[in-house]
Order: sequence, then C-alpha cells, then structure tokens
Amino acid sequence: VQLQASGGGLVQAGESLRLSCTASGFALDYKTIAWFRQAPGKEREGVSCISSSGGSTYYADSVKGRFTISRDNAKNTVYLQMNSLKPEDSAVYYCAAATLCNIVVVQTLDFSSWGQGTLVTVSS
Repeated sequence: VQLQASGGGLVQAGESLRLSCTASGFALDYKTIAWFRQAPGKEREGVSCISSSGGSTYYADSVKGRFTISRDNAKNTVYLQMNSLKPEDSAVYYCAAATLCNIVVVQTLDFSSWGQGTLVTVSS
C-alpha cells in the first residue's frame, strides 16, 4: 500500500488549503483513510479519519470545525480541506490507511501504512 499526500504549501493565517491523498496501484474505496501531522520537534498528531464508505468521520479537537475530510472513491482520492489555518497547523501532513475510523485509532496513530507527506506552512 503506497499512499501519497499532496497539496501543501505556504499560506497566511486564516487562509485555506486542500490536501489530497492518492494511492498507487490499488483502490482506496475499501480502506479507512486517516490524516496525521508532525511538526518539527513535536510528536506526531492524529488529525482526522474517514471510513471506507465516507459515512463515519473523526476530527481531533485541535482541528474540529476548521478541517473537513472527504473522499471521492471514483477519483481514488481522499481530501482534507483546511480552513482558517493557524500557525500551529504548520507541519508535514501524511495520509495513512487504517482498519477503523474512531478516536482511539487516530489518537494512538494505529495506522497500517502511510507514504510521503506534504509540507504545510502557515505564516502569522
């Protein structure tokens, strides 16, 4: 399972970015997908997840109300729409495959695989 996150960049506080997660050589539509992030010098932090059907989602308190996870299985892509970005959102963002989408999986980073991340930098 090879996942690839893209869409990162440099934005100012309050602006938006949309990250994309794509897969190489397999379909995402039967997998739960999660996003986590890691800022320099900090531990990894689970951000969000979405079930294979899209019917179940979870958000960390730090992003709830600002980030929205979605998926387009026809395009084999999972998205993370990030609005009202803050400097503390700056990190490398990764998408990962998981068995389930719930608070335990995201908070314990119980992911089976992930790929290269994409850098998000939010200036104040």
